Amino acid sequence: MTECSAPNATKYAQIIEAAVAEFQDKGFAAASMDRISAQAEVSKRTLYKYFESKENLFRSIVIELSNRFAEVVEIRYKKGRDIRKQLTELAWAEGRILMMPDVMAMSRMVISETLRSPALAAEATGKLDKTAAFIGMMRDAAEDGQLRIDDPEQAGREFIGLIKARAFWPLLFTGSVLSEAEMAETIENSVEMMISRYAV
Repeated sequence: MTECSAPNATKYAQIIEAAVAEFQDKGFAAASMDRISAQAEVSKRTLYKYFESKENLFRSIVIELSNRFAEVVEIRYKKGRDIRKQLTELAWAEGRILMMPDVMAMSRMVISETLRSPALAAEATGKLDKTAAFIGMMRDAAEDGQLRIDDPEQAGREFIGLIKARAFWPLLFTGSVLSEAEMAETIENSVEMMISRYAV
């Protein structure tokens, strides 16, 4: 992905948005760089300056989406701190991102395309799966004696799954996102279920 200076950030964002729409509408194989440049209102020369190929453009969208979830990865368990608060903060790090319409649009495009291409699916999944942050939180909390967990990996997947069951999967193909109040309720319920099951 090409580094963008501040004056060119708008053009870069326009290209990404146009590419998401084109890939979603036509699929990767039938997507046209000509249509993407026209939709983004940039010249083909500018498009290829940022992205050398259609494959590079798709990978850049996956990286852009992965970068949005960086905050989730950065959250680490703090020894001795109230576990409910820590689980809530981790859930909100994920939840805030899932409330962004452009994130959902990118996710919808990537998932739709990866269903057609197993190779793209493997590459994208590796970059986009942030379950490890949830697993790490559950493992560290168990080691610190705040939770009683035999299988931290399963518990981490359960936790992120509770959030996505309402805030991601049902909305993926509708173009909608949860409101802040709906997300707050989802997170509160998810945290409560984890505490109820695993609290010491």
